[in-house]
Amino acid sequence: MTESPSALKAVVFDWAGTIVDHGSRAPMGAFVKVFAEFGVAITIDEARGPMGLPKWDHIHALLNAPAIAARWTAARGTAPTRADVDAIYAVFVPLNARVVTDYADMIPGAVETVAAIRARGLKIGSTTGYTREIMAPLLPIAAAAGYAPDNLVCAGDLAAGRPTPLMMYRTFLDLGVFPAHGVVKVDDTEPGIAEGLAAGTWTVGVAVSGNAMGLSRDEVAALSPQDFAARRAAAYATLRRAGAHVVIDSVADLLPVLDDIEGRLLRGERP
Repeated sequence: MTESPSALKAVVFDWAGTIVDHGSRAPMGAFVKVFAEFGVAITIDEARGPMGLPKWDHIHALLNAPAIAARWTAARGTAPTRADVDAIYAVFVPLNARVVTDYADMIPGAVETVAAIRARGLKIGSTTGYTREIMAPLLPIAAAAGYAPDNLVCAGDLAAGRPTPLMMYRTFLDLGVFPAHGVVKVDDTEPGIAEGLAAGTWTVGVAVSGNAMGLSRDEVAALSPQDFAARRAAAYATLRRAGAHVVIDSVADLLPVLDDIEGRLLRGERP
């Protein structure tokens, strides 16, 4: 591919809640079920709290939440340990891999938006809090639907994942793109936004399609206008607090944002 004449060089997308799986629902039931197998009840809202982190870190964060730690201690007789995180993780990963294809719907506008970005000469990167085992059954489904990014960096590939910038650094190397301010990171979670900020990229949060709202397309459509507006405002606020430079409803709204960032770059602005 020829080098893009644009000041922008690449757009790096998260997966669940950003490109596929409206509401980022695939991991939620798996977290609830796996904790139940260890005799501890957690809610969907609790499970969502650390979303975006690598899954081992996500489980670790859940077990360190005071309310969940107290339930674990009451049920198991001892406070949770790193060995407990390992034990839960060993059950969680294959379970999530089995259910991920049930939530493989492409978010509306994602394929078309990515095609338009490619037509501009930009590269398409991807990072995820999923492991490669979880991603393996999802990749061919996404490709058949028209989405095949130029790279993939998964949780567990490197010494650390989100919120560190290491997966983004690997993406820069995979794609052969630089400088960091010529790259845009698009994500639906706070750790995913933090990943882009740590790497020095522009960051765009997606609110309605992602974890911040946590609803399927049908569930969003069923909301009253008042409920939708309140939930949308809360999701926007979450991603803005995380430091996103721009927040949009979904990737379908991304192209005008890229135009704006391009203009800001040409005026000498940086993230």
